Amino acid sequence: MYLTTTLSIMLVLLLVGLETIVVLGAHHLVSRVRENFTVTVVMKADADSLAVSRLNKVLEAVPYTRSYNYISKQDALLEHIDALGEDPTRFLGYNPLPDSYELQLREQYANADSIAVVKQQLEQLPYVDDVLYEEDVVLALDHQLGSISVALLSVALLLLIVAWALIVNTIRLQVYAKRFLINTMRLVGATSWVIRAPFVRRSVLMGLEAAVAATAVLFAMLYYAKWRMGIVVVPLTWSNLAIIAAVILVSGIVITFFASLFATGRYVRMKIDKMYEI
Repeated sequence: MYLTTTLSIMLVLLLVGLETIVVLGAHHLVSRVRENFTVTVVMKADADSLAVSRLNKVLEAVPYTRSYNYISKQDALLEHIDALGEDPTRFLGYNPLPDSYELQLREQYANADSIAVVKQQLEQLPYVDDVLYEEDVVLALDHQLGSISVALLSVALLLLIVAWALIVNTIRLQVYAKRFLINTMRLVGATSWVIRAPFVRRSVLMGLEAAVAATAVLFAMLYYAKWRMGIVVVPLTWSNLAIIAAVILVSGIVITFFASLFATGRYVRMKIDKMYEI
């Protein structure tokens, strides 16, 4: 029964670990989408190398910059010719394209409100002509990512409740088999906690062992998916692995502790004739 119960708890904790991986993977995807959003900073036509140097220093100093790429007038002209097949200098006599920057923001700044503030700050610089970005795309992105995050968290909460119920029922069945032993201990004068203590210790130990086994299985699955199949469900960073292990370990210990506490408490209070009826 000990092995069967531990295996059952391990399978449920695998479910908890999988939902943790899904939430972390969704968070990573949202971060990637936000941080890859591009804001174009267009410099004035008469901006010189000194203005470019000053803007470099500004972008390096402000907290919202994740990365940036400087595009000179000549590089912009070459990209224009490559994209449209026409050289505007042939009929204009000069290069009309300005120097510009492609700016990627940090995740916490990549939303409609923050980008509007960034745009306002950059446009106040004397050598910046305009700041361009797809406002409609940002608004749609905020709405869609917000809805996806809420949906994933709701599903994760539902799965956590299901996991709780499964583990509680597993522990309850184990305690049920010992209900007459509990009654005997009560008849010889054992207190409520003395009766509960061995069941709680045993359940927590099973939860700990099941958590370690579930963590090992999940890590093996993640590494197999990455190195053998080329699938990265979630980045295998130390922080992500620590979060997954901590969630499984805490879930295994906490749920088994309270499940055994409540299950034994029921039979401690139950009369002997009721034990024969259930």
